[in-house]
Amino acid sequence: MPKKKVPSMVKDQQLIKRRREQMVKGAVALFKQKGFHRTTTREIAKESGFSIGTLYEYIGSKEDVLYLVCDSVYEEVRSRLESLLTTDSVGIDRLKQVIHSLFKVIDDMQDEVLVMYQEAKSLPKEALPYVLEKENAMTSIIEGAVQTCYEEGYIELTDQECRMLAHNIMVGGHMWTFRRWALQKEFTLEEYTSIQTRQLLYGVVPEKVEVRLKDKKEVF
Repeated sequence: MPKKKVPSMVKDQQLIKRRREQMVKGAVALFKQKGFHRTTTREIAKESGFSIGTLYEYIGSKEDVLYLVCDSVYEEVRSRLESLLTTDSVGIDRLKQVIHSLFKVIDDMQDEVLVMYQEAKSLPKEALPYVLEKENAMTSIIEGAVQTCYEEGYIELTDQECRMLAHNIMVGGHMWTFRRWALQKEFTLEEYTSIQTRQLLYGVVPEKVEVRLKDKKEVF
């Protein structure tokens, strides 16, 4: 899926990058407070530190700003996640490190991730598939670690179950943001990560209960 081309009257790529980073930062603060639709481009310009005229030298519409926010957040999450991962760990330890690193990145970027998921529905139709593909790429990083565990004999899952576990890990990371109003009153990030990791990888049914259920031929 090709990246959406955001129009700019400026040719200096470094200046474009710097100005758009300012826009993204300003827009995240405003979208979190007011939402995308209630925020004006004039407000985005002011929050970014320049005039409305300057803003339109680097974008074509307010929807372009939202697209830049979503694209920037995904790139930042991916970059931070990859920087936290090492090649030293193997097997289940490697998968645990992936979970821990993902949750740490989500914690660091709570506002950005929350805004992205709340407002992505307002993206133009031509931009939404690209952003969704970014989401799939993020999940693929997690799925790769799950698949490696399977190939090395540490877990017994079908390909479909490996993909489902990868999605569940992603949702677990996002839940720290979406339900932070409740979770962060009760758990530290380390506590939350530890509990989620245990439940994701080992389940919640005690072995003796699991055996009894199997005897009854109940299927999970």
